Amino acid sequence: MDCLSLGHNILVMKKVSLGAAMVLAKCPRCREGQIFPTSIISYRKLSDVHNHCPTCNAVLTPEPDFYYGAMYISYAFSVALVVNVLIVLNYLFDDPDVWVYVTTVLIGNLLLVPIMLRYSKVLYLNLVGKLKYDPDWKKLKA
Repeated sequence: MDCLSLGHNILVMKKVSLGAAMVLAKCPRCREGQIFPTSIISYRKLSDVHNHCPTCNAVLTPEPDFYYGAMYISYAFSVALVVNVLIVLNYLFDDPDVWVYVTTVLIGNLLLVPIMLRYSKVLYLNLVGKLKYDPDWKKLKA
């Protein structure tokens, strides 16, 4: 959570929304800790997830192979990419050759793989994982 200064040394905690926490890949429980140990632009250990939240110590991998279900979300992202590329290319270039479709989809998938892998795991953890936002997690940790 971010602190807002109201002057005279008074700090107010700003609540992080679910959408912002998901976009920033934050822990579902505290919405502060990072889910992934590496940057999204790093192709090394791209799909690794912290076992526990570095901030609130919540379990981010509730069981072995938990994130296999995220493959379905990643597949949906890939299908959405293909459909959108086909529509845009067909609209802009009036039915181009097949190699244009294939090349564009391959390049788009290669460029978006880090994003699709990460956000499929973030969505899966937030939708299926049993972690719910707890604004009082600091009291429980103490």
